[in-house]
Amino acid sequence: MSPAPQSPRGDIGRRVAARRHQLSLSRQDVALRAGAAPGYIQYVEEQSATPGIGFLLRLADALETTVQELTGGTVDLPGGLGRAAREARMVELDEAECRELLGDHGVGRVALTGGDGPVVLPINYQVLNGEVMFTTGDRSPLAGAAGTEIAFETDHIDDAFSKGWSVLLVGTVRAVEDESEALRLREAAYSGPWAGEGREHVMILTPRRTTGRRIIVADAPEDTR
Repeated sequence: MSPAPQSPRGDIGRRVAARRHQLSLSRQDVALRAGAAPGYIQYVEEQSATPGIGFLLRLADALETTVQELTGGTVDLPGGLGRAAREARMVELDEAECRELLGDHGVGRVALTGGDGPVVLPINYQVLNGEVMFTTGDRSPLAGAAGTEIAFETDHIDDAFSKGWSVLLVGTVRAVEDESEALRLREAAYSGPWAGEGREHVMILTPRRTTGRRIIVADAPEDTR
């Protein structure tokens, strides 16, 4: 007898799992925070579940986010729509804090000067031995920037509490010409480019300057990253 087909995992489940991993929490941790059974957290993550608003509120609180974020209500909105907090202050981050926030992979932006002037491009990045690796198309403006200095930025915005952080790296970018080395780096990457196939030209940014800033709001929950 064939096993019953499993329901496809829904968008809420994917967002819950991604946020849980981002916070380095187990399902047991989230269950304790949300007052639920670990089995139900697994069900929400792996099945096409539609939790009630009461549970979603507790789950969002457990994951230090909002119901809007979990349900995808902010997907097509730019970050930073919240009003400025009354008692906010900005602090500079040291290089160690910047490296911690940068993590080992993520999505950021590179700024460079192209033929038509300055341009900013989103990229998926990987951190390898203190350098930032990403891939692009052979004929992209970024591929043409090899041997020049560019800026790379990544950030996080918390609309709920009007706070966030940003990290900026400035340095020279180079192309990996050896195809075997390029293949090794592509295979080591956590993710391929979200923009799709055809972006196999490997670039590496060696930062000469790393800076960052964080907006701190009194009485807001502390960031875990």
